[in-house]
Amino acid sequence: MMSDISQQLAQQVNHAYEQKTPLCIYGSQSKSFLRCTDEGVTASTLEHTGIINYEPTELVVTVRAGTSIDLLQTTLAEQNQSLAFDPPRYNQSGTIGGVIASGLSGPARPWSGAVRDHVLGTTIINGKGEILKFGGQVMKNVAGYDVSRLMTGAFGTLGLVLDVSFKVLPMAEYSATLSFESDATNAIERINTWSGQSVPLNAACWLENRLYVRLSGTKPGVDAVINKIGGDLTPDDEAFWSALRDHEHVFFRDESYWRLSLPPATPMLPIQGEWFIDWGGAQRWLKSTEPADRIQKIASEAGGYAEQWHDQDKRYLRMPLTRLLHQYHLNLKDAFDPGRILNKGVFYPDL
Repeated sequence: MMSDISQQLAQQVNHAYEQKTPLCIYGSQSKSFLRCTDEGVTASTLEHTGIINYEPTELVVTVRAGTSIDLLQTTLAEQNQSLAFDPPRYNQSGTIGGVIASGLSGPARPWSGAVRDHVLGTTIINGKGEILKFGGQVMKNVAGYDVSRLMTGAFGTLGLVLDVSFKVLPMAEYSATLSFESDATNAIERINTWSGQSVPLNAACWLENRLYVRLSGTKPGVDAVINKIGGDLTPDDEAFWSALRDHEHVFFRDESYWRLSLPPATPMLPIQGEWFIDWGGAQRWLKSTEPADRIQKIASEAGGYAEQWHDQDKRYLRMPLTRLLHQYHLNLKDAFDPGRILNKGVFYPDL
């Protein structure tokens, strides 16, 4: 059902700005565990739904923030197209607004691009209740500051997202998943070697001494690579990658684990625990009893960062910002939300 409540939401934000009342922006709340805190009156986008425009021949779709990811992906699949970054659904309830707010991508991210790489334009409500439109429906319309992509991963602190225009891509003709017996070090080396060759990688992860790689392309092309690199074909591979993407794999059933973002070729870090390596080494999940400060310090020294997910102690959900980056964030916050009312403290305590 199509529903446009943009004016209603704009009035709510404007009233909150005038009353200096914090607003807590929500969709389906499927990623609420990533919020440092919740403060203020709820502003929900769940009723702001519907696909506004879809041009399959132009590879562009515009959709409202409250629309479910599943609905959009189903619609695109009818035209043999998809959101190539394959965002996590989390209990099948994730919305497009949550996709933009969190900036999270699925297993294909290193080879198909991140969320922000596919965003063409956005319409938002700023902290004063003004409806602003940025970007467009074609890449050439993006000029100057790319504000649409700036919204990606901002957790709603810069604006309430009303709608988004995405670049969509044709679905691969054929995909197959191979698995190999391998330790973590060898798996990282193999993936980074294949990434520099004509191997049509579309996902790669390592768990429990097995390396899994998904190949996508034409069937003759994929079959030729299979004959070249070997490996065991994995049955029901779609379910495997979906469970990884949506954190339904048994690894994620514990209440607390770490997400580390690192340069993909980074060797295994000297941290004891259970590892699940994704994105060819760039995203690593960890369950460990080692001190949180030590984990973040080692990740930082390796050129990355570590966040503790699903834990009640929010002190380690975000890596501390440098003084310069912190000032950049404050300047952006003042420009888009001068009253500091939008998702106050959700991203960082003073943002």
